[in-house]
Amino acid sequence: MDRTIAENGIKMLITGTFIDEISHDIPHQNWGPTEWAQDFKYMKAAGIDTVIVIRCGYRKFITYPSPYLTKTFGCYEPPLDLIDLFLTLAEQHDMTLYFGLYDSGIYWDTGNLQQEIDANTFVIEEVWKKYGHRKAFKGWYLSTEISRKTKGAIEAFHGMGSMCKSISNDLPVFISPWIDGKKAVLAASNNLNKQDAVSLKEHEAEWEEIFAGIQGAVDAVAFQDGQIDYHELADFFTINKKLADKYALQCWTNAESFDRDMPIKFLPIKFEKLKLKLEAAKKAGYDKAITFEFSHFMSPQSAYIQAHHLYNRYLEYKNNY
Repeated sequence: MDRTIAENGIKMLITGTFIDEISHDIPHQNWGPTEWAQDFKYMKAAGIDTVIVIRCGYRKFITYPSPYLTKTFGCYEPPLDLIDLFLTLAEQHDMTLYFGLYDSGIYWDTGNLQQEIDANTFVIEEVWKKYGHRKAFKGWYLSTEISRKTKGAIEAFHGMGSMCKSISNDLPVFISPWIDGKKAVLAASNNLNKQDAVSLKEHEAEWEEIFAGIQGAVDAVAFQDGQIDYHELADFFTINKKLADKYALQCWTNAESFDRDMPIKFLPIKFEKLKLKLEAAKKAGYDKAITFEFSHFMSPQSAYIQAHHLYNRYLEYKNNY
């Protein structure tokens, strides 16, 4: 796996983005091949070399024609094979694509991760047979998100990660958990903060146990950076990097390009806030910055006009050495 830390000595730059085509809590933009082709051009111009399909399906909506998911979960046949489209565009722009696994939604309803393991056992095999030969297919993303020592999480991550690596001749696998900070509230909630935020000591102890359990099956961890306050970034980032180094994991940052500080969920972030987060990741020695996510919150063709301006401010920042 390439170490793509911003080695210009000054800045940590965003070099990867999630693609949230199967949206959960942000509006769909109804793009087709033309709009996606244009967005990949914008991504390339912004310095992005890695795209991550955040999930290949969520509940009944899926990104590619899957006989298994259609039969087992009653998923709807997609009007377009988006995985083929994204791989094609990634190949045209010399980008790497990470494939995100299926999310049945059952874990969110029940807290039981076993269904996710069972479903993805078939999805991993199906997807590798269908797309594994593609040039841009360079890794896997375990789309199950956790924040703390969740029951069964170590076994789930280790099992799914090992399966991905085994079938694909050891292609890299990464996860993107969230920090259970004061801003880790449900999108459907009217609250912006909560009282029972995780302490630094708890965070370190719990993630030490998780990292020890997934070592060898997961190659990189990209903690989401939006659930803690800006003055807390340095302390949490330092712990994350120390633990990642101890267990031989790449330490990325998932620099959220949407704002968690406003009652409207979710709008593009103020550039100053994004800059603070990237600078904290740089100071902590992180290896790569990715974002959730370019197309809604940073693209010049986003439905949000604020995203158009964020793109301009980010390019000014990127190009002004």
